Amino acid sequence: MTIQSVSAHQVYDSRGNPTVEAQVTLADGSVGRGIVPSGASKGRYEALELRDGDPLRFRGKSMFTAIRNIETILGPELVRSAASDQASLDRRMIDLDGTPQKSRLGANAILALSMAYAYAAAQSSRLPLHAYLGEGVLLPFPEIQIIGGGAHANRRIDVQDFMIMAMGAQTFEAALEIAYNVYQATADVLRDRGKLYGVADEGGFWPEIDSHEEAFELLLYAIRRAGYRPGADVALSLDIAASDLYDGPTRRYTLRTENRSFDSDAFADILAGWCRAYDVVSIEDPMADDDWEGWQRFRSVAPAGLQIVGDDLFVTNVDRIRGGIEREAANAVLIKPNQIGTVTETLDAIRLTQSAGWKPVVSARSGETEDAFIAHLAVATEAGQLKVGSFSRSERMAKWNEVLRIGRGLGSRARFAGKGALGR
Repeated sequence: MTIQSVSAHQVYDSRGNPTVEAQVTLADGSVGRGIVPSGASKGRYEALELRDGDPLRFRGKSMFTAIRNIETILGPELVRSAASDQASLDRRMIDLDGTPQKSRLGANAILALSMAYAYAAAQSSRLPLHAYLGEGVLLPFPEIQIIGGGAHANRRIDVQDFMIMAMGAQTFEAALEIAYNVYQATADVLRDRGKLYGVADEGGFWPEIDSHEEAFELLLYAIRRAGYRPGADVALSLDIAASDLYDGPTRRYTLRTENRSFDSDAFADILAGWCRAYDVVSIEDPMADDDWEGWQRFRSVAPAGLQIVGDDLFVTNVDRIRGGIEREAANAVLIKPNQIGTVTETLDAIRLTQSAGWKPVVSARSGETEDAFIAHLAVATEAGQLKVGSFSRSERMAKWNEVLRIGRGLGSRARFAGKGALGR
């Protein structure tokens, strides 16, 4: 499966910002394309997304340098080196870049090629992408945003994601039906209260609300209005994105919506209280990416059985995940390919997470594309959970729809993770 040619182009993500698309053609004529997403709330330890920085072109967000790196450095070298499998191809690109965070050539350039090669190799092998990436048959448990906040909604409210998980669903299709009903019921409630103003970056509602407690109560009311029992049929999950709330020099967290500030211990206690009061089953980034003591404090006060997910803390990086495992800082890891920059390193991060008995949660970014790579990744690795945003906007629905297609393709072999993905 050697590479015959490589090309790259600037295309656009769900926010209309430039991003990179790469195309790989193999010697047998198989073709693959990969499009890289982009985050708004980026962890400081993520691999570098290379943008041009020219204010006269796309407000500095163009990616012509990354594209040039594909066409003049990465592509020609991969053709010459005759890389014949995913791991060797990815390792060659890592070596060509030679920096810890892929800052010379750009993680966006490298990942676009890595994904494109995976698609082409799957086609060459006459396999669906998920079967090329792994032997998994487990359809993931969806985590679906209903209210968006933080960096995804101009910080109208501090918590970045208020989400639901369909605890009563026995199939992937049933989980999506529950999500649809709760999403529409939430729209009805917001409309009735005169607070329906549009959607945030990931498709969840961007309402006019004045406190986090109001958001919780609104969601619980919407769940009941949709005909479900909060906690039993539909449970809440959260993404705090606490690094965005944290001031390093003072070591304090600030909820700007409520004009309140806390030290690490007090903030951990506030979040643990929310989790108990509102039957939250999963919480992501409750503490900042440099506040290891805060993470350990939160885990010590969190309700038993709560899934505690590290995103900015781990950035899909095996060294940081290993450090978190040693500190017992969390019990789950958010997996985002563009945080690390290659398919192989993403697979390594998932395997390490699973080997520790922790849970991987495959995730999209706020600036997404129509590429459904992560749907295949979640099934291939039997990660068990998939988070792609809300139940609206086509770049989000493309992922849910792709899992439906994968399930149909697997037929009777397909299994559904359900709430068992949370250990419940």
